[in-house]
Amino acid sequence: MQPARIDLPGCTLIEDAPLEAHNTLRVRARSAWLAELADIGALPHLLDLPAVRGLPLLALGTGSNVLFTADWPGLIVQLRNSGIEPMGEASGNVILRVGAGESWDALVRWTLAHDLVGLENLIMIPGTVGAAPIQNIGAYGVEVARSILSVEAWDRAHECFVELPAADCAFGYRDSCFRRAPARWIITAVRFKLARSGALHLDYADIREELARMRIEQPRAVHVAEAVLRLRTRKLPDPALIGNAGSFFKNPQVDAACAATLRAREPGLPQWPQVDGSVKLSAAWMIEAIGYKGLREGDAGISERHALVLVNHGLASGAQLWALAVRVRDAVRTRFGVLLEAEPRVLP
Repeated sequence: MQPARIDLPGCTLIEDAPLEAHNTLRVRARSAWLAELADIGALPHLLDLPAVRGLPLLALGTGSNVLFTADWPGLIVQLRNSGIEPMGEASGNVILRVGAGESWDALVRWTLAHDLVGLENLIMIPGTVGAAPIQNIGAYGVEVARSILSVEAWDRAHECFVELPAADCAFGYRDSCFRRAPARWIITAVRFKLARSGALHLDYADIREELARMRIEQPRAVHVAEAVLRLRTRKLPDPALIGNAGSFFKNPQVDAACAATLRAREPGLPQWPQVDGSVKLSAAWMIEAIGYKGLREGDAGISERHALVLVNHGLASGAQLWALAVRVRDAVRTRFGVLLEAEPRVLP
């Protein structure tokens, strides 16, 4: 039986909606209500409808950073507003306002086509623009926070639209105020400040080595993006071919004393000192070291291509995938004394 659909101005509301097509781990789950919102102006009216008022709320993009361990008992809002709008240029910087429903990868490719610098290291990351600030997406030495000017959102606490400057977003490693208070915020648009020219981020040895293989001696942003595309294609499984949510665990950060102890005991463990004095460790290396890369339990598994990637080989439930993640986390803590934290949001 088809789920009931209610067509409202600027919005479609679906009751008892299946979610398999709305999360890249392809977990079978359902939501009590799913709203597809094309007009941001309809958001206050939607949230005030008697059928959904007061229910648990989840703003969802493409579902590339969530794991549903059970059905969602409330309302899921998917923003469909897209579009990239240049807002002006000053001192060699271009301001872009981008709708939350815009594809992140499409935005990066748009900036490359318009000779803008800043997002090239973040190409091929799945998801939407609205999801990017939530966990401050990052790859190959670059975090999106460095290019964000402000974030527009619906503030449920005060029931109004707001614009938060980047300094008020509490950005951290895979973190932000939006991640810490997910029930409060619905991101509606993001403003970026990108350069016409500027220094490229080539700190990662993998990028430098890939550029050398490409025989690029004086790289531009498009060359860096191509190098990242090649690296990601080789290392990461394609969500279109096998269910996954990218890196499932964050690289943990420990204090200097803990890092020194681990360096003496595990000299091969990669470590990256941080500006705050902490040290970031390679979660992938630790998972490989305990022999869990390529592990499979039923249809739940760890990718053979990258130890950080949890994969669904077919019909694994969210609970089964989470049970495997917990097993990996516990095994790493037993050997290394370090607690891994999940990067995706585990629901409900």
